[in-house]
Amino acid sequence: MAGWTVALALFATLALVAWGTLRGRPQDLPWTPLDLGQPVGLFTGRKLAGLTGDAASCRGLLTQAGVRFTALPARREGQCGYDDAVRLTAGGARSTTLSPANLGISCPVAAALTMWEWNVLAPAARRHFDARVTRIDHFGSYSCRRLYGRDTGAWSEHSTADAIDIAGFRLSNGTRISVARDWNGGGAKAAFLRDVRDGACGLFATVLSPDYNAAHRDHFHLDQAARGEKGWRACR
Repeated sequence: MAGWTVALALFATLALVAWGTLRGRPQDLPWTPLDLGQPVGLFTGRKLAGLTGDAASCRGLLTQAGVRFTALPARREGQCGYDDAVRLTAGGARSTTLSPANLGISCPVAAALTMWEWNVLAPAARRHFDARVTRIDHFGSYSCRRLYGRDTGAWSEHSTADAIDIAGFRLSNGTRISVARDWNGGGAKAAFLRDVRDGACGLFATVLSPDYNAAHRDHFHLDQAARGEKGWRACR
């Protein structure tokens, strides 16, 4: 039995190598380096999650992809704080939309947001509205609090800037899309929101939407919880 198990594992590995090689998609292989400029692959989400705790590599990937950013000073506030936060800024080889002046987010979240914008948001906006996303509305990132604002229990990923809450989107044709208003509204806006929620699931460790519970009725919670490259992922 053990021999068969090893043989099957070897076969699966060789099949994966052949599949990724023949398709010319290194991002579909688990051991190839992450490249933010490549399309999303089977293991992209795991590789992004693996950036947690490696600020230097993460910032290097942003630079390599032509993303402009400012590294923020480390912050400590009791049990909360961060040492890998960045602020995305407009411009660069490939511009980013999410660049409000005071938003600091952990580098792994910034890397995933960048890929989400390029690979998910932009195509969805073209497909549903023949327009561009010009702004992402949000409820912020860093907040020194426990889950759901409770007095006890586990700390929220917001307490380390490893999460962001997305409230809606503004498009180049004047269209405004709100999670609170449009999630259950039907039509193109609801379809767009479901497409971008589903696309986020391949890039973030946790994606929570109004489908999860009432606490998320007005936003998408996106985080890069430090569960490791083989950790479980949540998409609701």
